Parts: sequence; C-alpha cells; structure tokens
Amino acid sequence: MELIRTFNSDLVYIRTKFPMGKVGLTIKDGRISPDEQKLNELLALWGPSVKPGDQAIITRFDLKDDRMHFEINGGPVKKTKWYQHIQVGVNGAGGTPGGATDPINNPRGSYVDLVFDHHVPDVTVEQVKQMLWPVFDFDSKSPVDAYLESVPPKVKDAIKNHQVLVGMNREMVIYAKGRPPKKIREKDGENEYEDWIYGEPPQDVDFIRVVGDEVVRVETMKVNGEKVLRTQKEVDVNGTAVASAAQKENKPANAPTLRRPGEEAPNNNSSAGRSGSVPVTPIPDPPTPPNFGPSTSQ
Repeated sequence: MELIRTFNSDLVYIRTKFPMGKVGLTIKDGRISPDEQKLNELLALWGPSVKPGDQAIITRFDLKDDRMHFEINGGPVKKTKWYQHIQVGVNGAGGTPGGATDPINNPRGSYVDLVFDHHVPDVTVEQVKQMLWPVFDFDSKSPVDAYLESVPPKVKDAIKNHQVLVGMNREMVIYAKGRPPKKIREKDGENEYEDWIYGEPPQDVDFIRVVGDEVVRVETMKVNGEKVLRTQKEVDVNGTAVASAAQKENKPANAPTLRRPGEEAPNNNSSAGRSGSVPVTPIPDPPTPPNFGPSTSQ
C-alpha cells in the first residue's frame, strides 16, 4: 500500500530517453534493456516520448508476478473510458460515441518495467527509487538539475561553467550556453554544418560548429584579438573514452596482416630483393575525417 500511494501520480524527472510506441524500457539487475543500439533504432523509428531533464508523471503503477510496471504520461497506448464506447441514437438511427477524450491519456507516453527473479520481493519505497535511478530522478528540484545528473562528470562541469566542449551534442550546448542568438547554415562540399554564434564585440565571441548532432569545432575570438581554436574531440557523449594521440599510435598486438598462417614476419635487416623475403604491406589506417576550415564570413 505504501508503494501504491507513493508512485501513483508521482512527478519525476527523466534521466534517459524513452521511445514512443509499444516498446518501453526494462530494468533488471541494474541494467537497462533494450541496449543502446536497439534503443537508437526505436528512437529513429518512433521518436522520443521523453528525454533527459523532462518532467513526467507516473500515471499507472502495477504489481505483476515478477515485476513492477510504471507507465508515464498516460502510457504508450491511448485508453478510453467505458462510457466513451456508448453510442447514442434516436429510433434506430446511427449514433456516435459519447463522452470526451481524457487529455491525460495520450499515445505519446511510455513505460518501464522493474523486473525481479521469480517474484516481487519485500522492498521499501527508497529501495525501489534506487533501483529506478537509471531512468527516474525523484530528488531533483529542476529540469537542469535532473539533466546534469544524466551526463558524464566532464560534461556536467562544463555545463555548470557555461563552456562548450568538442564532442557535445546540441542539447548539451543549449544547457551550457542557451539557445544561440545567431545561426549560420552553410555547406562545405557535401557536408552541411551550422555555426552557432554567441556574443558580440566588444565581448568574446564564440563560433560553435555543429555537424549533425555533434560539435566538431569551437572557435573563440577574444576581445584582445586573440583567436582560440579547438577541433580535437574532448568528450564522447556515448561514454567511450577519447583516445589520446599517443594511444592512437599504438597498434594492437594482433593487428591485421596479409601473411598466411604460420608465415614468419620478414627480417627488417634484409633487403627487399632478397630471395624468399617478400615485404608485407600493412593495411593502412582509415583516413581521418577532414576538419572544416574557419568560416570566411563573420
């Protein structure tokens, strides 16, 4: 009864993206499914129901066998009241369903299932809140607080300091700097990009270049005429560590080779024309994507 009283009609902040459609999220042993790849496919197909920082309401809470079922914003399926199925007619004439649509029940909601082994154990409200922490934030006081809890620590510090890092997405930039007062959309060959411009002289002016959903370049024109340019990726929003230049130079021990199984590597001291010593050409690394040059029109 305490769980039902707490979670029915409770307001929460969202910590991860929920897809629209009939497929929601599942949490078991602290892991969210579907995985990131499948979730991105669902988001591309149906669009997001809610995203990190959004406020949502738990509109339904059920206990079922081995899981707790939480529906947010009306759930993924539009529901109707019993009286909305009644048709009213006169002398056998056709009628229309009565009643009005409930605005809280809309098909843009979603759900999350908290799954246990075999059956739902005896748990407290606080324990359930901790289990739901990957998707729900019950403690934040504002959307910004909730969003900051969903990003990596480096991004969190940058947003608090109103700084933009190469590798951020559009949403992170908006949380850090606000919506850009000026946008310039241009094309370099087949690559389209946007320059988001913050500030005006005699203040520092930031030119943030966005390709797709990623910041690829940050250029700052200082008041004293100094130009600061950053194009090296500083953060990976997908959680993968950004490799340093030294790490990129190190090749794996089992690097690709054209040698047959059992064939020894050629002797570096031997000449290329020596009989039986055919030099093996290594497979080249993939080309590095080009960096866009600075915009000529400012």
